[in-house]
Amino acid sequence: MPIIALYPGTFDPITNGHTDLITRASRIFDEVIVAIAARPDKRPLFSLMQRVQMAKRVTQNLPSARVVGFEGLLINCVRDHSASVVVRGLRAVSDFEYEFQLASANRRLAPDIETVFLTPSEAHTFTSATLVKEISMYQGDVSSFVDPEVHSALKTKFS
Repeated sequence: MPIIALYPGTFDPITNGHTDLITRASRIFDEVIVAIAARPDKRPLFSLMQRVQMAKRVTQNLPSARVVGFEGLLINCVRDHSASVVVRGLRAVSDFEYEFQLASANRRLAPDIETVFLTPSEAHTFTSATLVKEISMYQGDVSSFVDPEVHSALKTKFS
């Protein structure tokens, strides 16, 4: 039976750090679903549809990766896609407490679903979508943090 993992996030925008984790998760699991949360409460820079399209383009060379958008409770999305694992990224120790709380809550809601933490490669340890947006807003060069298509979308957004 194939093991399907779901990697959730807002991906606003998708960064090379995200792509690194998707690539590495694709080596571990039979299928990796990149689940992009609508999260209007976070006031994303890009619409859900734009974020989904960017992620699809960035992951198009990963045959075991699939991109979907979702609203609502993560556990419902996991079940809707028949996944059994949630993949979460840990960039720094400061991420651990929050991620541990989420994993614990998800375990209470769905004891049959496991959470797996992956750390990005050293080159992407401090890359975050928030940092990328802030640098872009001030016309800084984020080409080393994101795919060229995402870089272009950011330049258009902040021009």
